Amino acid sequence: MLKRESLYSLEKYSEIRDQFRQEVMEHKKNRRLLLGTNATLYFEDQMTMQYQVQEMLRIEKIFEASGIQEELDAYNPLIPDGSNWKATFMVEFPDVEERKAMLSRLIGIEEKVWLQVGDLPKICPIADEDLERSDDEKTSAVHFLRFELTAEQVEQLKGGAELAAGIDHENYRVEIRPVAENIRWSLLQDLD
Repeated sequence: MLKRESLYSLEKYSEIRDQFRQEVMEHKKNRRLLLGTNATLYFEDQMTMQYQVQEMLRIEKIFEASGIQEELDAYNPLIPDGSNWKATFMVEFPDVEERKAMLSRLIGIEEKVWLQVGDLPKICPIADEDLERSDDEKTSAVHFLRFELTAEQVEQLKGGAELAAGIDHENYRVEIRPVAENIRWSLLQDLD
């Protein structure tokens, strides 16, 4: 969990921003999982959330304790807490008209994303705990997902089991088997 003490002051952040941003972008390469051509999971962690908070504080010029705490309260829930992975799930269609059409065909896609450790049952996410992002007419292009792992899944992953991922929506099916080792290794760091 991020605390005020772990953040850089606005002045210090302006001095190290370019270097920190470069480190975060390099780190994120191992936390981005493409699910076909139009969907991506961006797995969050303490570093990615610190970057988000620091950028928000910088952009909004927030330096008061209460404002900093509001940002921490907004972003801390997106940091994994040892037995789960938390991800921003994005449905990405560059063409505006195609995106509108597909978002209406992909209602519920956020609940059809899955991860799987070895031959154990698929892990389906808990989606959008903060607010509802779909309605009867369309889904959102951005969702927040939490994948809870059992002790057995964590143990098998740590023992070298393969990680797979996919989407089982009637209008968007994809399976990634296995997930690239650099992503698997990075996600292992989130687990106790």
